[in-house]
Amino acid sequence: MPSAVIYTDMDGSLLDHFDYSHAAADALLQELEQSGIPVVPCTSKTRAELLPIRGELNNQHPFIVENGAAIFVPKGYFPQQPSDTDDHEGFWVKAFTRPHRHWVGLLEKLAHDFSNRFNSFSRLSTDEIMALTGLEKTQAEQAAQREYGEPVQWIGNDPEKQRFIQALETQGARVLQGGRFLHVSGNCDKGSALRWLHRQFTDRLDGPPPLSLAIGDSQNDIAMLEAADHALVIRSPAHPPPQLHRDNNTYLSKSTGPTGWNEGVRLFLQHLN
Repeated sequence: MPSAVIYTDMDGSLLDHFDYSHAAADALLQELEQSGIPVVPCTSKTRAELLPIRGELNNQHPFIVENGAAIFVPKGYFPQQPSDTDDHEGFWVKAFTRPHRHWVGLLEKLAHDFSNRFNSFSRLSTDEIMALTGLEKTQAEQAAQREYGEPVQWIGNDPEKQRFIQALETQGARVLQGGRFLHVSGNCDKGSALRWLHRQFTDRLDGPPPLSLAIGDSQNDIAMLEAADHALVIRSPAHPPPQLHRDNNTYLSKSTGPTGWNEGVRLFLQHLN
């Protein structure tokens, strides 16, 4: 039974905001693996994007994609398959929202009322995605392989954006502000996904419940940061840190990206000793 489980945002947190490097955290990631402390990616990225990154990190733990839309647990990771999951391509999958095509259709209905105010991700070319994100071609193609939600580049003004969000919410969507995009999906978030997955660690394995640490840098990380036992907010070079309601067991890193990740996680580990 792990003494802790770390749930981490990727872009701007474990991965550098500009070049997506995780080098500054690599030594600590190896230490955590050797200590039996799972690191669970919890990201706005797609499954297609995250799988090669997991390979780079030598990470074989569950992961959460598209801002909490779904959890992928490697088959056999827990002693029993959770009853409310599907068996799919080597994973037990817990989905919290409707599929991608539903949200694309909803955005298409709003395209007339908000003409030239937003770019839906599925309408962007690979070159346009590369320009917006700084991703290389293969990574941009993987980012386009949405299964649950749809990122939106907002190019209108703030009052129009609020009307746009309200229009989506009246149709059953939930809109989260990420580092670069609005993320349109169903009634799901990283916090709900964290709570479901942490119950699996707590209920299906022997021993005392592990502590949970959530790590993030953006507005779409707030639900996760509020849900965990401990919260690590990573400073961003691009925007102010998200404001939390909690003030207990909360740390704001001094550095950005994976350097701040390394700094904050090492402080958290002191609680386990």
